[in-house]
Amino acid sequence: MTRALLYHDVVPAGDYASSGFQSPDANIYKFTIAEFEQHLTAIRQRAPQNMLLTFDDGGVSAIRATADIIERFGHKGHFFITTDYIGTTGFMSPAEICELARRGHIIGSHSCSHPALMSRCPAQQLDHEWRDSVARLSDILGAQVTSASVPGGSYSSAVGRSAAAAKIKTLFTSEPTSSEGAIDTCTLIGRFSVQRGTTPEIAAALAAGDLIPALRQAAYWNFKKILKRAGGTAWIEFRKAFLAKRSTHV
Repeated sequence: MTRALLYHDVVPAGDYASSGFQSPDANIYKFTIAEFEQHLTAIRQRAPQNMLLTFDDGGVSAIRATADIIERFGHKGHFFITTDYIGTTGFMSPAEICELARRGHIIGSHSCSHPALMSRCPAQQLDHEWRDSVARLSDILGAQVTSASVPGGSYSSAVGRSAAAAKIKTLFTSEPTSSEGAIDTCTLIGRFSVQRGTTPEIAAALAAGDLIPALRQAAYWNFKKILKRAGGTAWIEFRKAFLAKRSTHV
């Protein structure tokens, strides 16, 4: 049983453009420094030792703020990098990625291009997304990268098998579960997603394995899976519009 929380960027108050992907729907996953510290304070009071903090995308806030904060609270993070964006505005450089690893944090792949619906990518693209992103990060670090997370939570068995073929040993999904799975030689670990507006108490409850918030997130997640399968790209556009509207009210 592994409880993992999924975060993205941690930025100065109101400065959502300083790190990571730039869009209203991306901003819904960005926390201010003060909000994130409140989450970790609450988590420290309740969370077990096997709780993991994970951070997707590879935004530059990882080295500017996030790593410092989680180290103060006694944690090491799992940082998953979208390799096509390395060194571009808002994203970490190769030197910054190496600095994170030097400090004891885990570096993994978040694909090359961050496809909107990775589960619908053809096999050739899947292999490119995993194989080439792992190769780029391994070259930067001078060590084999063996972990990854699925962009957008768009997981399928084909995504998992392609990751295993790319020598990824641990693949984090966005499935809200504490139970580990496996596909080929790859261990699958679910994560509970944390968005702006999530209270410190709820984040701590998810980290601690409380049943009610976990079931609520699982129910919502499974409902979204049905919509994704039925709607495809139309679901993506609806989600962008919904989150853009929500972002202006949080």
